[in-house]
Amino acid sequence: MLSILVIIGILIVIAGGLLFIIETFKMSIIWGIACLIISPISLVFVFLHWDVSKRPVFIQLVGLVFILFGVMAGAS
Repeated sequence: MLSILVIIGILIVIAGGLLFIIETFKMSIIWGIACLIISPISLVFVFLHWDVSKRPVFIQLVGLVFILFGVMAGAS
């Protein structure tokens, strides 16, 4: 049961990451390539284009919550 939570969380984080990359490429091809190659550029994109990137960021946060609950419940 606990590993299922972690797996679901990982899948949600991956889905949020894919949505984020899609949004960067919608903005411009340069943003998309830069975010794929240089990780800190993703943070710059999030701060400059919060209105576009907030949905994928929140989806990834939900996935992290699933992962944390699965790990914490497994540790106890």
